[in-house]
Amino acid sequence: MASRTYPVRYEAGVPVYRYSADPAVPPMSVVRFTVGAPPAQGNPHIHDFPVLMYVDSILPEAAGVRIGDIYVVSPGVVVDGAGVHLAGAAGILFDPAALGDDTTAPWPAWRAHPLLFPFLHGIPGGLLRLHVPPERQPLWESAIAAIEDELSGGRAGYRQAAAAHLTLLLVDVARLAVDVVGDLRRSNEAVLADVFEVIERGFGEPLSLRDVAGAVGMTPAYLTTLVRRRTGRTVQDWILERRMSEARRLLGESDLSISELSRRVGIADPAYFTRLFRREHGTAPRAWRALKTASA
Repeated sequence: MASRTYPVRYEAGVPVYRYSADPAVPPMSVVRFTVGAPPAQGNPHIHDFPVLMYVDSILPEAAGVRIGDIYVVSPGVVVDGAGVHLAGAAGILFDPAALGDDTTAPWPAWRAHPLLFPFLHGIPGGLLRLHVPPERQPLWESAIAAIEDELSGGRAGYRQAAAAHLTLLLVDVARLAVDVVGDLRRSNEAVLADVFEVIERGFGEPLSLRDVAGAVGMTPAYLTTLVRRRTGRTVQDWILERRMSEARRLLGESDLSISELSRRVGIADPAYFTRLFRREHGTAPRAWRALKTASA
């Protein structure tokens, strides 16, 4: 995986990668895969962020693979690209925060952002393959090159410019995937909206899986299965994500003490909050705040 991603845990021996929330790290990156390398680098892994793979050249033995193919890689599932042989591909790895400001993103992107819905396709193996028509392929190639240029140049507004190019590509994906994910869009969407609304209202107070399940009229076990199948994360993961998103906002926009900040995000014990924050971000809250201030 790219250096901007890092393993946070293992599930049944498979590493789970997260995209860095470090304020100094751009919320997206482009990885160029070398001749013969599979998209997943041949090793099963899981990531909790979206990935787009665009095929720009192929090997003779890559039966059924065409230039212009896109792999929409689903977060939260085991991906193994060992059987996909390419001569060249560009991988776009991004935090959903790339599509909005960090006060809300990635919250509640998975339920509300139409451009991210194709990543919840639910296909076994985590890979949805689409094809960009020949007349659109130059747009993809130029947009990916533009994202690389913006990220490497670091000029004023480069994040917004890179996000604009990414948005154009995601619009194409959403249109190409409309028939594939149409049924998923209609099924259980209201339930997911209710789940996220309960978490949004309650993340600043003690909130458990049982609380959320009771509020939407489901058993905890069934709700866990439904949310994980549709989003790649558990209800507890989403509660934590919302709390950490709010913590990042408060760290960047206020001088609240860690104790008060911890209380505001629903975690009574500041030491426990600090451990959670360090686990999720690789650094302590005070260090994150200092880095955020320095990079502003």
